[in-house]
Amino acid sequence: MTQELPPMEKPTNFGAAAVQTFATTPRPDDPYRYQTGWGNRFASEAIPGALPESGRNLPQRCAYDLYPEQFNGTSFIHVRSSMLNVWFYRIRPSVAHSPMTPLPPSRANPDLIACFQSHNDKVKFTPLSYEWGPLNPPAENEKVTFIQGLKTIAGHGDPTTKEGLAVHQYMANTSMGNQAFCNNDGDFLIVPQTGRLDIQTESGRIMVRPGELCVIQAGLRFKVSLPDGVSNGYVQEIFGSHYELPDLGPLGTSGLALPRDFEYPIASFDMDTSTWEIIIKLAGELYCYEQPGTPFDVVSWHGNYVPYKYEIEKLVTVVCSMKEQLDPSAYCILQAKSKIQGVSLTEFCAFTPKWLVAFDTIRPPYYHRTMATEMMGLIHGTYGGSAKILKPGGLTCDNSYVAHGESYKAWQAAITEEQTPKLASAGTVSFMMHMSSHLAMTKFATERHENPYPPRKGFWDDFKGDFFNHVPEINKNLSSLGLPNLGKGSV
Repeated sequence: MTQELPPMEKPTNFGAAAVQTFATTPRPDDPYRYQTGWGNRFASEAIPGALPESGRNLPQRCAYDLYPEQFNGTSFIHVRSSMLNVWFYRIRPSVAHSPMTPLPPSRANPDLIACFQSHNDKVKFTPLSYEWGPLNPPAENEKVTFIQGLKTIAGHGDPTTKEGLAVHQYMANTSMGNQAFCNNDGDFLIVPQTGRLDIQTESGRIMVRPGELCVIQAGLRFKVSLPDGVSNGYVQEIFGSHYELPDLGPLGTSGLALPRDFEYPIASFDMDTSTWEIIIKLAGELYCYEQPGTPFDVVSWHGNYVPYKYEIEKLVTVVCSMKEQLDPSAYCILQAKSKIQGVSLTEFCAFTPKWLVAFDTIRPPYYHRTMATEMMGLIHGTYGGSAKILKPGGLTCDNSYVAHGESYKAWQAAITEEQTPKLASAGTVSFMMHMSSHLAMTKFATERHENPYPPRKGFWDDFKGDFFNHVPEINKNLSSLGLPNLGKGSV
């Protein structure tokens, strides 16, 4: 016999309780909702009850006769703290498709490169700097999708060795329709400069606006639609690694890109039984197959191998000091590690409006040589440098160990200006891809790019050795110390 317990009294100080997890609110230029939080293991279902109950991934029969399908982004034997996978519960399994064939040459993209080894005659390593404008829009009668519009500019390594990266520009004017893309070579970091990208993924939909970045991991299928008609921008692709948040070290728990600002899709599926084409990229080559129905039929899912986006201007920069400059890594949003212990493959850094308050300090970027390659792009606003041409949608490249810095005129202005607090880069968002290796340039970048900016001859010729003007003063000081004088030298 059990004793009936008295009913629980309602607490008199109760306020409210959440009835669901937090999701973002749609806005006029982005109609979708997102889950938030970097690296979380999310669970999402478009129909209540479509996910298996807790404690199991593989019930004998899934709700609504959905097919369970696991996707692994890391190997089975992997450090648990960085293991990546997702369970899909979908209308048809991904295996249900026609035989795969090479994409016909007439539809291939000859400007898409993945192998950056020295034996590849489509690329060349050079110790030079480069500048390019944005790609030209397609002709009115020309239809170019996101995949067709990708143009590889530079890279290093090879996806078959799981080490390296590639940098692309893109220009597109046509949505992909009944077509999806799957990049088996690596993760895409996509940065639109003009025109939104409505990206449908197996995990849900993401609207990527200019000023945002989006990461779609290797092997996941996605489709790009263009709600604004034309879009151009940038893609960084990494092989064999995944993007991570940089360690904050002494910064503590806050600063740079906050984990809560990364947005992940919620489950969304289509009921489409028409024929779809899937294009696969492997080692830079394109293949295709057809399937009887959409690949975007995932009704529910749970896991952490999920595409995401981030609004670049949310970056919390830490460069506000009375003296000195910090290195560009102080603006890092995401990084990817290389196979060399302690060395990154790349850092993606962003430059947004900031206050310059350092005194008795050179404020423009210092003269620099580095083992890394630095490529810069401009999303909107005006490039503040004096030595390069960088327009919105354009790109610059300073290869490993190549000296770079500001003009002599800019230097003179910087060392003689009256320094007061100053708002810099107002209305501007730019970025740098800082890559710890030499980069090979593609033939498209060096021979066929529509808007190359050739080196300006004589640009650096006005630099003077102003040190020589101080030789009399230096010799006077040396004499007072009983030290030998400098030679006369020459200007």
